Amino acid sequence: MERPIRVLVAKPGLDGHDRGAKVIARALRDAGMEVIYTGLRQTPEQIVNAAIQEDVDVVALSILSGAHNHLLPKVVELLKDEAVYDEMLVIGGGVIPDEDIPFLKEKGLAEIFTPGTPTQVTIDFIKGNLKRA
Repeated sequence: MERPIRVLVAKPGLDGHDRGAKVIARALRDAGMEVIYTGLRQTPEQIVNAAIQEDVDVVALSILSGAHNHLLPKVVELLKDEAVYDEMLVIGGGVIPDEDIPFLKEKGLAEIFTPGTPTQVTIDFIKGNLKRA
């Protein structure tokens, strides 16, 4: 039997609001995925360490603080430095202006989900874009 998809849900930076992250974590869990939630105020280094330790398939970053153009690419950069980026799907979500999405995708995020995106869209994206064999 194949193991469930493992997803790390993380809140990088000083963002103090995690309702959206908890909603998506619950939806992913209800869809049969294993979810590891790191909690608030995580550094990119802490997120990458947790992703490696937990052997996740997906790193889902939730951010509302406005620091998305710095923090999300930093997580991708550190995953690449650790030679695990090619094994993990990295997605982002939160209050991110539409004009910033192309930059974030250029930097290595597979997709960005903004407020109002149905949770099923995120679930389907993950299932359709996993990097694991």
